[in-house]
Amino acid sequence: MTHVKTSRTAPPGFYEAEAAGLRWLAAAGGARVARVLDVGPGRIVLERIEHAPPTASAARAFGRDLAGTHAAGAPAFGARPGGWEGPLFIGSREMPALVHESWGAFYAEARVRPFLAPALEARFLREDEARIVHEACDVIAGGVFDDDAPPARIHGDLWAGNVLFSPDGAVLIDPAAHGGHPETDLAMLALFGLPFLDDALAGYQEASPLRPGWRARVPLHQLHPLAVHAAGHGRGYGVALAEAAQAVLRLA
Repeated sequence: MTHVKTSRTAPPGFYEAEAAGLRWLAAAGGARVARVLDVGPGRIVLERIEHAPPTASAARAFGRDLAGTHAAGAPAFGARPGGWEGPLFIGSREMPALVHESWGAFYAEARVRPFLAPALEARFLREDEARIVHEACDVIAGGVFDDDAPPARIHGDLWAGNVLFSPDGAVLIDPAAHGGHPETDLAMLALFGLPFLDDALAGYQEASPLRPGWRARVPLHQLHPLAVHAAGHGRGYGVALAEAAQAVLRLA
């Protein structure tokens, strides 16, 4: 059975970018990913995933597998999925396809700042709050949180709705895949409430122990999804974005 998604208003490359991301993640041999059966302008055909209730054991196995996906790596921070030279998207929004040698510069300039102007225009973020976020971005871009971890192959939009539980375990859909930091995927899982999150994190730690202080860095890695949501999903996300930025400044 198949699942077909179509849109007459999809921007050029929208579904092709999704297909490239799914295939790139699948090639890592880690977490299971929905198979792409066909793709073209305004249309993508995927395998249909049979749903099953989430369980602690499935979440733990998913965490271990996600560590394998991340470990497959990427050429650089911000790198597109292999073989794809077109635009990147998160949800329906285009995402800058910028590459940086350092994670902090990439994250601040390509994953947080680009969404602040739309959030201000939508009036979901106030000017004083935007100044706090820009201040946090200055600190991040300066390299305070950079480490020696190589670029990871991340899903990029890993909220709970993009992790489907099936009879054979968890399956990933709808990526915004790129080269990034693994903690960004984990922070998004926490932000939007993956079932049995603690079990998934335990499985991840079994396969790839996280660096000390990772829990304190969760607000840092939530800046990106919060900024995206502040651009179009309500005032509450603007408030949460500013609060996360303040937490980052306290960490620095």
